[in-house]
Amino acid sequence: MIDLHMHTLLSDGVLLPSELIQRAYSSGYRALALTDHVDMSNIDFVIPRIAHIVKEISEFSGLTVIPGAEITHVPPKLISGMVQKARALGAKIVVVHGETLAEPVAAGTNRAGIEAGADILSHPGLINLEDVMLAKERGVTLEITSRKGHSISNGHVAKIAMETGAMLVINTDSHAPEDLITLERARIILRASGIAEKNIDQVLENSEKLIDKTGRD
Repeated sequence: MIDLHMHTLLSDGVLLPSELIQRAYSSGYRALALTDHVDMSNIDFVIPRIAHIVKEISEFSGLTVIPGAEITHVPPKLISGMVQKARALGAKIVVVHGETLAEPVAAGTNRAGIEAGADILSHPGLINLEDVMLAKERGVTLEITSRKGHSISNGHVAKIAMETGAMLVINTDSHAPEDLITLERARIILRASGIAEKNIDQVLENSEKLIDKTGRD
């Protein structure tokens, strides 16, 4: 399992980064990204802390760990600058918290995240065709999620992405140990989202492609 959207107690998760990494490894994960929530108030603290733990632990960890961030509930006009700042601070995977149906995310956030060139637009809700086409053009990946609430729109996201050829990944948006899933569970979630069996391996391989973009082994 590769998971590029996970949270620790550096934002609203319940585990230390080191414990999340160990629990994921013990659950059979091969790679993960630590993508704690950031906005203007904490980005200067959170991303350097994540980058530090990744640097310290990578030599001793049994899996690939990537520093990242999820830009969350930031006004759309500020998202581009936040994506740039996150990268400058050391985030190798930048997620923008999309227009999930489970939270009152500002309208225009999906488009702003895509225009900013985020790596992943997480749980993008009822994303429209124009934005999906732009995501495909800009190489921004859309997320299928296993997280309760956010997953309501998985079927819509999968359908419109498969119709247009936009890139998809599956992530857990983990906040606690019970949020971790197996590879088989990921396959079930993808099938339940309406993705044909013949396309599931491609979706899973897209996570590898994103890791390759970070320049890490």
